[in-house]
Amino acid sequence: MTASPVGPSFHTMWKELAPIGRDTRTGGYRRHAWTGADADCRTWFQEQAEARGLGYETDRNGNQWAWLGDPTAGDAVVTGSHLDSVPDGGAFDGPLGVVSAFAALDELRARGAAFRRPLGIVNFGDEEGARFGLACVGSRLTAGALTQEAAYRLTDADGVTLPEAMENAGYDPGAIGPDPVRLARIGAFVELHIEQGRALDLTGDRIGLASAIWPHGRWRFDFAGEANHAGTTRIADRRDPMPGFAATVLAARRAAEDAGAVATFGKVAVEPNGVNAIPSLVRGWLDSRAADPQVLDAVVAAVESAARERAAHDGVEVTVVRESFTPVVEFAHTLRDELARLLGGSVPVLGTGAGHDAGILSGSVPTAMLFVRNPTGVSHSPAESAAEDDCTAGVLALADVLEGLACGTR
Repeated sequence: MTASPVGPSFHTMWKELAPIGRDTRTGGYRRHAWTGADADCRTWFQEQAEARGLGYETDRNGNQWAWLGDPTAGDAVVTGSHLDSVPDGGAFDGPLGVVSAFAALDELRARGAAFRRPLGIVNFGDEEGARFGLACVGSRLTAGALTQEAAYRLTDADGVTLPEAMENAGYDPGAIGPDPVRLARIGAFVELHIEQGRALDLTGDRIGLASAIWPHGRWRFDFAGEANHAGTTRIADRRDPMPGFAATVLAARRAAEDAGAVATFGKVAVEPNGVNAIPSLVRGWLDSRAADPQVLDAVVAAVESAARERAAHDGVEVTVVRESFTPVVEFAHTLRDELARLLGGSVPVLGTGAGHDAGILSGSVPTAMLFVRNPTGVSHSPAESAAEDDCTAGVLALADVLEGLACGTR
């Protein structure tokens, strides 16, 4: 019997990918869209595809694809995830799914699997939205959930627009947009991902299946006041936007706790951002998620109400803009049940508050997700981790699933 290549294949790839975009000071990753680190990740992906004799292409939206078989034949089985990161993110969020996809293919070839359907491996671009503020840009464009016009309005902190960034990286921004023909050729998409929570650790399971993704969104709160001298302006004469922002942060925490939801102000920009200056503008981004859309609406409404009440008290203007929203995603039960059968039927089924490309594609393609145990539940942090044995179990589970779907042997 041929020895499984999972161990050496996975660890060789993981070692090659690990240094790319890593900040040696923090240990975290900064693989932001259309930067040098992103380009290096893309080169790595292409090299993995070519080393395995796979067909390689980059689509109109900058997503990378590696193909075994003819993708134009239709009914393809696709797996993969993303390689970009949040600022100082962990090593596993995204890359685990891409590395596991190539390792699973290696495993299937070692088994002598005969493929009856095309098999694709994908790296979706700009999943985290760290640079331009919108998550899942590559998959949203492909699925038609983000228009070219709206994409063109996206800018980073330095004022660089998305099309400018793409062009600087050597891609054609004029081509971005919906790709229904490509999606119509996909019969199933399975994304493997590290669990961003501790449910599997608490149950003692290595692998889980996703049931649904909570509805979630991002809202920008702009508190506009009046810049002035911090040492000479009386408290009574100030139009300081900072207290309103601070009160809103606390209100978000209270509203989330009361509703059993989550709400986070994780990004803030202050102008003019001087120690001895009263700000003229405080801009904060709210990320909120809940298991139920009505609960989410109530949480955001409570946060906005608190912001407006405090702003009125301080003589400050507040503007609230919803920058993105993803409704609840219930993964296709038929595909999920098929994966459970292929994995032996005893795999726990979990909901998640984290967004994924699989959720974006679910409206166009049957999608499912596999989760790999995270012993601490920490994610979007350098402390994110997964045990070696659990990663191997994830690769083997993905291989079993792909064999059943693409080879029809189980």
